[in-house]
Amino acid sequence: MPLMETICDCVEYKRPFASVLRCLFELKQPRMVCLCIKRLFILAALTAVACANDDSYSINAKASNTSAEAKAVRFLMREVPAWSKENGCFSCHNNGDAARALYAASRKGYRVPADVLADTTEWVKRPARWDENKGDPGFSDKLLADVQFAASLLAAFETGRVKDRQPLQQAARKLAAGQSADGSWKIDAGNTLGSPATYGTALATHMALRTLKKTALPETKDTIERATAWLHQASPNNVLTAAALMLASAPGSDQPLRLNQGRLKQEQCLKLIRAAQTRDGGWGPYADAPPESFDTAVVLLALSGLRREPGVDDLIRRGRSFLTAQQNPDGSWPATTRPPGGDSYAQLMSTTGWATLALLETR
Repeated sequence: MPLMETICDCVEYKRPFASVLRCLFELKQPRMVCLCIKRLFILAALTAVACANDDSYSINAKASNTSAEAKAVRFLMREVPAWSKENGCFSCHNNGDAARALYAASRKGYRVPADVLADTTEWVKRPARWDENKGDPGFSDKLLADVQFAASLLAAFETGRVKDRQPLQQAARKLAAGQSADGSWKIDAGNTLGSPATYGTALATHMALRTLKKTALPETKDTIERATAWLHQASPNNVLTAAALMLASAPGSDQPLRLNQGRLKQEQCLKLIRAAQTRDGGWGPYADAPPESFDTAVVLLALSGLRREPGVDDLIRRGRSFLTAQQNPDGSWPATTRPPGGDSYAQLMSTTGWATLALLETR
């Protein structure tokens, strides 16, 4: 049998590499055998290098293509790059929360081709241009944009799509400039209850502080200390605030509060979270409010670091079931709005970003 025909026969029937070698040796052509072995090793090496450098290569995606996470990732892969192409600008909802979910998905092993996030990556790594962005007229708060774009930039850095730390340092300086005198970041001072479009003071402060801690500029040390102090004294007066404070005080978080005080804060917030879970498994903004996807997602992210606590796994399981049941057929989630029932593409995208992040982190 000709040499290549023998090799192709082995490959076609998916025989192991040892079988291919056996076929080669049976030919009794030493020079050809050595040549083919060398070529096989070269091909294997090139394949390994290509896979290591291909952002779309799936490393270990555990979820099936029909899972809620996979459906959400496919939706976001369509929508995230579409906004800048169709509108000539970048938005907090598409290039902030939603893009951050895609960066996280790529870290979890999902296939996210480089071109899907190319425009976002180029945008977030240029903080000096963020103020020039016209954004979405209905949702163009500059402070929120800084917090969300900085979080997206950090996600891009953590996935290796941005390798230079200088953009992170520039973003950290912008965040520090937006800090309030009391140490927090107030996106909408007149609205104490956060939403996908405003975050709320506790969540915005946690998100800004996480980026500052990861960047660790000496000049932002006082900024970090004041933000940590604000989070320490904040009271969990609603579900979203409780979840944000849990994120800030959870073991292994980037800005843990003082050990004993942080533990007390965590217990206080977890007690509220336990009591506020609805029969459907989700959470609303208050203990007696109907469940919403955004609030549920943030709570799940907060609970993901507390799985060792008694009963938390069951809280997560029920919360995931609620989120999965709320998902739209196209992979998105209905927009969480304040008051509820509104129709907003921006809040739909942010809600979907947070829901995707929650499912990815709690699988």
